[in-house]
Formats: sequence, structure tokens, C-alpha cells
Amino acid sequence: MGIRELAEQAQTEIKAMTVAEALPKYGDADGDLVFVDVRDIREVEKSGTIKGAQHAPRGMIEFWFDPESPYHRDIYGDADKTYVLFCNAEWRSALCAKSLQDMGIGNVAQLFGGLPAWRDAGGPTEEKQRK
Repeated sequence: MGIRELAEQAQTEIKAMTVAEALPKYGDADGDLVFVDVRDIREVEKSGTIKGAQHAPRGMIEFWFDPESPYHRDIYGDADKTYVLFCNAEWRSALCAKSLQDMGIGNVAQLFGGLPAWRDAGGPTEEKQRK
């Protein structure tokens, strides 16, 4: 099975959120959505990201979400939040969402259409530079 098939299979097993669903909740006073960019940092620096999004590269996402991992980050441990994963299309975010769900983390969703769909809908973006 190739990467396309793996991503397509993952998409049938995960929750997806459209931009039309996510955009009205963006910046909501309740703040129940956390947008997570799973792309490589070089892509984020080159093309920007959703304004206020967290960055968790695909290679580290399981480690950063797992509370038992020495690399765990507290931002990814709030059960009251929904973590909306996105990339430039859908493959990486689908694989990440599937992996996190397989770990028992159920409060994740994929942003259908990724960053391009967000931009097309007029969603706020920002440039990111390495710290």
C-alpha cells in the first residue's frame, strides 16, 4: 500500500472539519479549537500558517501529544479542546489524526482542504519565522 492509499484509508477513519465549520469557531471566546500545523517548519516559514496556530511537525506529533512521553507539551493535553490538524492538502494531517486516534486521543480532527482551503475562504493567516 502506498502513501496515497494510506492517507485515503485514514480519511475514512477520522473526523474531518470543513473550513465552513471551523471558520465561525475561529477566535471564539470559548476557544475550544486549537489549530495545529503538522507541516515541516521550512514550509511554515515559506508560506505562513493559520493565525495563532500551534506547530507540531508530523515527526513529533505523537511524542508531543502523549502525556507519558518525555517530549509531551502541555498545550496538547487539554481534553476540553478539539485539535484541528492541517497541512498543505490532507495527507499528512489525515495520517496524524489517525495515529493520534489510534493512541486513544479522540479530540482531534482534520481540516478538510488544509491551508489552501482556509486561505480561499478568507481565514486569517500569519507569517512565521524560526525563533
